[in-house]
Amino acid sequence: MREILYVVNDADFFLSHRLPLARTMADAGWQVHVATPESPAVETIVQQGMRHHPIRMSRRGLNPLGEIAAFRSLLALYLRLSPDLVHHVTIKPVFYGGIAARLARLPAVVNALTGLGYLYSHQSLKARLLRFVVGRGLRLALGHRNSRVIVQNPDDGEQLERAGIVARNRQVLIKGSGVDMQAFAPRPEPDGKPLLILASRMLWSKGVGEFVEAARLLNQRGTQARFVLAGASDSGNPAAIPQSQLESWHREGVVEWWGRCTDMPGVFAQANLVCLPSCYGEGVPKVLIEAAACGRAIVTTDIPGCREIVRDGENGLLVPPGESEALAEALLRLIADREVRLAMGRRGRAIAESEFSLEAVVASTMQLYRELCTG
Repeated sequence: MREILYVVNDADFFLSHRLPLARTMADAGWQVHVATPESPAVETIVQQGMRHHPIRMSRRGLNPLGEIAAFRSLLALYLRLSPDLVHHVTIKPVFYGGIAARLARLPAVVNALTGLGYLYSHQSLKARLLRFVVGRGLRLALGHRNSRVIVQNPDDGEQLERAGIVARNRQVLIKGSGVDMQAFAPRPEPDGKPLLILASRMLWSKGVGEFVEAARLLNQRGTQARFVLAGASDSGNPAAIPQSQLESWHREGVVEWWGRCTDMPGVFAQANLVCLPSCYGEGVPKVLIEAAACGRAIVTTDIPGCREIVRDGENGLLVPPGESEALAEALLRLIADREVRLAMGRRGRAIAESEFSLEAVVASTMQLYRELCTG
């Protein structure tokens, strides 16, 4: 039996973004291994019949001893397991796992970058220094002779090529992780006061602050609408919004904070409009694909990843990142025009079906696996 190993730095992320792919591999007769840090979500992975391997890897920590331990744990796993194919997901597993895979002489490697994140979206001194160091490490990590790099949008591919990190002919464009078009199906817009929702991890870099400020501006103008934040704070992220701040906004009444939501089709069914004013280095935000699949118009920022799913004036509106007033104007435009919202929602569903379905993403990834394992 051939073996594939998925390496992800968060078990919940594996379940939400890669589980259908892993199931397809298991159905094809492969033994599926998954390496993540320990967490309650690991039990679900094991229940799926997959073999779990705990690794020592923080999501964003930069403690030198911890990072050395993370690399050593991956190298030891690769030498012991020696899988036929390893699939790294997100930048830290790609960085350490890519180097470890070369040292362990693994036969085939897929490196999936789900956006370039903080390193390539910020211009602070810290980000520029890290970019310099990580860029050189990525050249080594992505240099395996039988490997490919998955990027989720063309801008990321161009950035990697310009930086001399990986050539375009070693890249594969696969737009996101796919969405189940049956689970995320259009439902009629609810009646009553329009509900605008931002569904995401509660991070400053996701534009939550700009959304709250836009809601405040519109409330001051007497706009009749509800503004909702759906998602939990992320204590492991330096950009996390403290729970106390989220609770304060909720008490103030400027927005409603619903916390972590697990029934996203049900959440979108309650919404009239979806917003994600991110300034983060996105791949293709899954929440925007889900919203489009549910037939909801979207307001988001004109940045890589977000503009892959939202075409300005077709299925939503694009605004400059970090500009609360421009965001408020775009939201007001769609609050005021139900027919435009509905038309944009129908167009968004068509885009999601034709370009972002789960079946298409799984098929493209399986084709990549076949090329690497038979080439």
